[in-house]
Amino acid sequence: MRIPSSYLVQFHEPEGYLDFARFGPPSHAVVDASTRLLESSAAAGPATVDDLMRQELRARAAVARLCRNDTDHVALLPNTSTGLFQAALGVTGEVLVSAGEFPANTYPWTRSGRAAVRWLPAGPVTPEAVREALTPATTALSVSAVDFRTGYRADLAALREVVGDRLLVVDGIQGFGVVDEPWEVADVLVVGGQKWLRAGWSTGFAALSDRALERLDPVLSGWTGAEDAGLFDNAIHPVAEHAAGWSITNLSPIAAGALATALELVELAGVDRIDRRIAEQSDTLAEVIRSAGGAVVSATDRRAGITAFTLPGHPPSVVGAALVEAGVTATVRPEHVRVSPHVSTTPGTVARFADALKSLGVRPAAPPGPTPVPAPLVAATAGPASTDVLKALVPTVNSLAEALGAGTEVVLHDLGALPNSIIAIAGDLTGRAVGGPMTDLLLGLVRRGTTQDLAGYETYAPDGRVLRSSTVFLRDERGVAIGCLCVNSDPGSRPGAEPAARPVEAFPGDVDTLQRMLVERAVTAVGVPVELMKKSHKSQVVRVLDEAGLFLIRDSVDYLAGVLGVTRYTIYNYLNETRG
Repeated sequence: MRIPSSYLVQFHEPEGYLDFARFGPPSHAVVDASTRLLESSAAAGPATVDDLMRQELRARAAVARLCRNDTDHVALLPNTSTGLFQAALGVTGEVLVSAGEFPANTYPWTRSGRAAVRWLPAGPVTPEAVREALTPATTALSVSAVDFRTGYRADLAALREVVGDRLLVVDGIQGFGVVDEPWEVADVLVVGGQKWLRAGWSTGFAALSDRALERLDPVLSGWTGAEDAGLFDNAIHPVAEHAAGWSITNLSPIAAGALATALELVELAGVDRIDRRIAEQSDTLAEVIRSAGGAVVSATDRRAGITAFTLPGHPPSVVGAALVEAGVTATVRPEHVRVSPHVSTTPGTVARFADALKSLGVRPAAPPGPTPVPAPLVAATAGPASTDVLKALVPTVNSLAEALGAGTEVVLHDLGALPNSIIAIAGDLTGRAVGGPMTDLLLGLVRRGTTQDLAGYETYAPDGRVLRSSTVFLRDERGVAIGCLCVNSDPGSRPGAEPAARPVEAFPGDVDTLQRMLVERAVTAVGVPVELMKKSHKSQVVRVLDEAGLFLIRDSVDYLAGVLGVTRYTIYNYLNETRG
């Protein structure tokens, strides 16, 4: 069976997009529905609110049909985490949770304080692993239908048999609507709509079984979750029957309309057809990976739409940079690169992906030795031919500086020698020397893979002088950036010079200064003193520094851990979360 063209024409994500496990660009129909409902709200009249609120029933009806349930057992939610927290606040006894779950599936159980958490080993949540971990105190199992790292597809029917009369809580965000699963076996099914459903953010739902409604106390039940919610008689009303009792307050009817539209599109195409087509797309990507000498490290038997891979000799960060340069969007993690196609993924997107991998080639694995810094925190080393090219350019640095005249500085960087990347420099505008680091601006560009030439941007020298700078990236025969040539000039030494609008770059003289400057800047940006920071603040610092390229500097993890007062493993956990 083919996917209906009336479904396919609804999507037009940019060519090269392979990141649906992170976010699914909404369909034209979802965008149109959201716009129409928003415009309706702008022309408010006596019936506007009531008319808009009918979108909730439409969305719940679509959820019920796809879950093979009814609307009494469905509640709309703004996201997956809200539903998981509501479930966690209602469970007592002992809950089984995998240590390898996405954090949205672990924090509710540890933060709620209601149930004792019994951790399953990180890895696939199989019936065998669950059976071995069950105790007489176990009252619930919480599991992702599809593992966010490996695409492993949990056997929900088998897990239902193993847990028996215990509660089965399922996070379905990585699978609902695109894999054909027996969702009705879950007691609590929680799904966010911003990924594979392509409904946009602030959309989602929970589907509850009779068992769940009987056993779970809806702690987070607000005024809209009460009986006679529209009766304002100065009394606290009992919790409403069925899933309605899980309501906290009115949700956005615009989001409800977007979710309903997205779910109706899934019904139009058919989940089984979507499932098969995504499997075909994943097979194609896996073949591209193997043809380029890579290894698929994600699930191959029980799998969904996620394909994780490595390329021997290339850290994931380097592979990610090559994908960005080729216009391919993917998720880069410390251990692998993750791609996730959808039905609408085009042959052009696959071709871009293939070209990016071919441009890298395969290098031999490094010889055994001490445990290295995790791959994404170490810059790639240029091959012999690339190193020869850069060495050949060293003599031209002095010549170029002389030709450009006084008030000029020329710098040659070797990207394979990060962070001490300066291999030649002529001029003293910034006070740096051979063996010094690249600027904060260039470090961030390299980390993000945005190695595009920059011309005529303005910045300040360490002594406050206005500088005009240009950077040209040098590439090998495969088109991979291996170095860069930077020219800085002092326009103040020339007639008619105009001042710079703002500084965009800093020129630290050594790696320690660069590291300290980046960390201080990130802490300042968060706006909370380190001693008062909570986990969310520290995670934000790590996110900012990851974007800035701090972790391309060896031992930077240890330095940041000392500043934030956490362990280096905590920094790695924050990195995993922010790159998720």
